[in-house]
Amino acid sequence: MTHDTFNFSIYKTKFFGQYWKAKETKAVVVLVHGMGEHSTRYVHVAKKLTSNNYSVVAFDHFGHGKTEGKRGHNPNFEAVLESISKTIEKAKELFPNKPIFLYGHSMGGNAVINYTLKKQHSLKGVVATSPFLKLAFKPPAIKLFVGKILQNIIPSLTMGNELDVNAISREKREVEKYIEDPLIHAKISPNFSIKFIETGKWAIENAHQLKVPMFILHGKEDKIIDHKGSIDFSKNTKNATLKLFENGYHELHNDLCKEEMLTDIVNWLNSQI
Repeated sequence: MTHDTFNFSIYKTKFFGQYWKAKETKAVVVLVHGMGEHSTRYVHVAKKLTSNNYSVVAFDHFGHGKTEGKRGHNPNFEAVLESISKTIEKAKELFPNKPIFLYGHSMGGNAVINYTLKKQHSLKGVVATSPFLKLAFKPPAIKLFVGKILQNIIPSLTMGNELDVNAISREKREVEKYIEDPLIHAKISPNFSIKFIETGKWAIENAHQLKVPMFILHGKEDKIIDHKGSIDFSKNTKNATLKLFENGYHELHNDLCKEEMLTDIVNWLNSQI
């Protein structure tokens, strides 16, 4: 596989993007990362996909990784969806006339699901891992109350994201790598918290509008995002396939089951080509 980077700008923000090119590209996967992290954490995912002839195009969200902006903040939800559109446009430019899949994890899972439901597109299918549809913990009521007020008054104000880093993986080294990564942050504004809680609920209620195949993977021991949200979404549509990992934590691609999980994704992608 070969690797290169690119940039694009929307909302006066310069975005960092990158892609991994397979030797023989049969389709392209546009990858959307989760809250507080960045796309470079998915190099091993890209290696798995490119070795199976899927090229991968990814980017860092507003206020994440190497993309500009206040850490943990975005202008609005529509802007997040637009950043996905821009990356899909880049994927089409890099790999013309190839089928395109979306792949989103956690907050990125919420974003790709909502994108698929709300936007005009020609996607071949969607993969969502541990999608942020429903939190597995209850944020302090006062924090939610204040967050909703601040969203109207000072939407860019950030707070801690309440993430228990030990809940991302059963592999201690993966937790250590997360903690040691200088590009990872724990900041979050109401536009990345309150709005994603609302759009997660909306997605579950509107899953019946799903028109393309979707593969959802979720760990039953995910203490960050509730796997029951994925179950509820899947029950509301005929176009989603759900696989639950009995003891899986939040980052399945970095958990003990990662090889099985990534193989499942490749097999599902192959079934859609």
